[in-house]
Amino acid sequence: MLLRKTLLAAVCAAALLPLTSVYAADGQQFPSEQGSITVTPVAKGLDHPWAVAFLPDRQGFLVTERPGHLRFVSPDGTLSAPLTGVPEVWAKGQGGLLDVVLSPDFKQDRMVYLSYAEGGGKGGTAGTAVGRGRLSADLKSLSDFKVILRQEPKLSTGNHFGSRLAFDRDGYLFVTLGENNDRPTAQDLDKLQGKVVRIFPDGRVPDDNPFVGQEGVRPEIWSYGQRNPQGLALNPWSGTIWENEHGPKGGDEINIIERGKNYGWPLATHGINYSGAAIPEAQGKTVDGAVAPHHVWEKSPGISGMAFYDADRFKPWQHNVFIGALASQELIRLQFDGDKVVHEERLLGGLKARIRDVRQGPDGYLYVLTDEDNGVLYRVGLNQD
Repeated sequence: MLLRKTLLAAVCAAALLPLTSVYAADGQQFPSEQGSITVTPVAKGLDHPWAVAFLPDRQGFLVTERPGHLRFVSPDGTLSAPLTGVPEVWAKGQGGLLDVVLSPDFKQDRMVYLSYAEGGGKGGTAGTAVGRGRLSADLKSLSDFKVILRQEPKLSTGNHFGSRLAFDRDGYLFVTLGENNDRPTAQDLDKLQGKVVRIFPDGRVPDDNPFVGQEGVRPEIWSYGQRNPQGLALNPWSGTIWENEHGPKGGDEINIIERGKNYGWPLATHGINYSGAAIPEAQGKTVDGAVAPHHVWEKSPGISGMAFYDADRFKPWQHNVFIGALASQELIRLQFDGDKVVHEERLLGGLKARIRDVRQGPDGYLYVLTDEDNGVLYRVGLNQD
């Protein structure tokens, strides 16, 4: 018994140790099937960064830090002080400041969109919120920040907030919302847990959303039956919205999001509980009336941010998608035949860091963020033979 208590204490102590990224040196090389990959730190010393957005005209980057800070990163990697005007966030568990995207009309309106965990629920619970504010010319503040979407009811005690943001070609804003680790709510259409929603940039609900006008149904809902969506991106070739989400133990998946469709959680899943027991509500890997995953991992990599590559700089990467992986600490590259995934490659395992976000930069490089106490923004390029 004493030995068991000693081992348990050691494990608990280790879990409290800070996660420290193993920095790649400037220009460090990593192997890939298509040629060596060069990884260069752009900015270090970030506190659990969650998302990155690119300012126009190569002015630099905006990076969210989960504890609640939005920072400007200059092109030379200099970190600003936290911007003022950012909303107070509920920084507990998986909660905090999450995604950041710029308005499609940013050069005219300078609007910055943020998703974050917001407190105020019964018993101290929280939910996801989305808001927008105007970035100052000196890049030091957001002004007139306004919440445009709130996940109601607030049910999270620290888990499964989502939340990614993406604009489609028509300028609608899509938002992924986790089910707050309250599984059945993903099937409840009177709640915003476990949903992808579609709204106008100012938060208004489009009249042609699938459930508008139905009594007892949230009109913001575009799709439902999602668990904890951690990636969202516009496919630049088809114009469709793609989402990825964490399964439980096993069953991470990619979905092509369609109007009004049910994606099955928790009735359909390829995963099981972390205890090893079956998901109580699960009826199988697929169920009638629900869309099967477009792609699924039976063993969960812990997928996160997602980026389609359509730049000219690295030809072998064209029409590939890149996905960050938290649990397996890798960058996943997927090749397609049409929309079908035909090949997978795991990259950057040598970083030994949780990859939280990946984006294609305006310069044609990939940029990744590592989710660590001392997180890093890296620029990633391919050296072709």
